[in-house]
Amino acid sequence: MPQCHPLPNIWLLTDARNDAALEDILRRLPHDSGLVFRHYHLSAAQRRARFDALARLARSRGHMVVLSGSPAEARRWGADGAYGAPSTLARGPATLRLATAHSLRELRQARRADAVLLSPVFPTRSHPGGKVLGPLRFRLLARHSPCPVIALGGLNPATAKRLNWPRWAAIDGLLR
Repeated sequence: MPQCHPLPNIWLLTDARNDAALEDILRRLPHDSGLVFRHYHLSAAQRRARFDALARLARSRGHMVVLSGSPAEARRWGADGAYGAPSTLARGPATLRLATAHSLRELRQARRADAVLLSPVFPTRSHPGGKVLGPLRFRLLARHSPCPVIALGGLNPATAKRLNWPRWAAIDGLLR
């Protein structure tokens, strides 16, 4: 991981559900938070334009900007890092790598990552009734991670406080 910028404690993940509020959320996030730009619902040209606009705002607020895609694509787009499944994060020129994981097996596969988003910790609106890790299983799994863990899934300021974990991320948990 690049040493010029510490790993943020709070991360905002983008998608169609929170798109209309992203500028407001980015302005409210504490300085030095992180943005993971996903926006899979847009065409390639629209996705790039939306990334550029949000990256400008995020950087003006001191936030790290990570692109969901390969490390090579993240470098081409000027992102600080790449986000995706562990298998998509091949080594290459230095860039931050954030992997996704939902199990012990996936955590072990994340050995090439600089940090891993482990989910879902709590019930989520995106997967109603889906299986969750819960705080205890989350902590047990996190202990086996080869890299720092960012909690994801049903996180908002209240559930993050309840989890009492230093790093967490939200999709719609930061909406007002």
